[in-house]
Amino acid sequence: MNLGENIIYLFILAFPIACIAWTVTHEQIFYEPRKYCFKKSKSCKSIWARKFFYLFTCEYCFSHYVTLFFLIILKYKLLYDDWRGYLIAFFALVWIANVYMSLFGWMRQELKSEKLTAEMLEDEVKEIKKEKENQD
Repeated sequence: MNLGENIIYLFILAFPIACIAWTVTHEQIFYEPRKYCFKKSKSCKSIWARKFFYLFTCEYCFSHYVTLFFLIILKYKLLYDDWRGYLIAFFALVWIANVYMSLFGWMRQELKSEKLTAEMLEDEVKEIKKEKENQD
C-alpha cells in the first residue's frame, strides 16, 4: 500500500474508532453500564480496578483500546512494514479519532445551544402575544 492509500485508510479507520468510543462513553444506550463503571472507578480499593472501570467512562482512554482491537483485526500499519508501523498507526488513529470526537462534541454542543436559543425566542414571542391579547 502506498503512502496516499495509507493516509486515506488512517482517516477512514478513525471514524469507526471514534464512533464506538463515543457511543460507549456518551450515549444513552450505555448509560447504566457507564454509571456502574463510574461508581466502581471511584470506589474500588485496587488502583488497577479503578483504572479498568475508568476506561469505560473516558472517550480518550477507551479509544486506545478500540484502536488496539482494530489494529489486531485489520493489521493496519503506517509508514513502516514492521512493528514500528503498528506503533505509529496506533497513535495516529487514536489522535485522529479524538479529533473527530472533539468535533462531534463541539457540533452537538452548538446544536443544543441553537435549540435552546430558538426555544427561548419562541417563549418570548408567546409572552408578547399574550401581553398583546391582554391589552386588547
